Amino acid sequence: MSDNDTLFGKIIRREIPANIVYEDDQVLGFKDIAPQAPVHVLFVPKNEAIPTLDDLKPQQAELVGRLVLAAAEYARREGLAEDGYRVVMNCREHGGQTVYHIHLHLLAGAHLGRFGTPR
Repeated sequence: MSDNDTLFGKIIRREIPANIVYEDDQVLGFKDIAPQAPVHVLFVPKNEAIPTLDDLKPQQAELVGRLVLAAAEYARREGLAEDGYRVVMNCREHGGQTVYHIHLHLLAGAHLGRFGTPR
């Protein structure tokens, strides 16, 4: 399997459909197919397929910043920022990661309450 041969790599290459709601030269944002909130958008790097946060190198720090800035821009543009939103990055199985291509979740559209309770 190549570095970008994941579900998200296929979405980036437009090999499978997705409801794309944000795109710039480095980041793609699309609606999650199994939303955990009324608004659930995933932001992924388009040009680098990094499996997990643990695989990030110091020189890739800007990439994570771009994901966060894209999510914030989307939240402001869609009128979500005033009420608030949550951004989350999962790492590996126990952290809830299911696709091994780093991505940031933006959750909004309802009062999300506290989180962090183990199952």
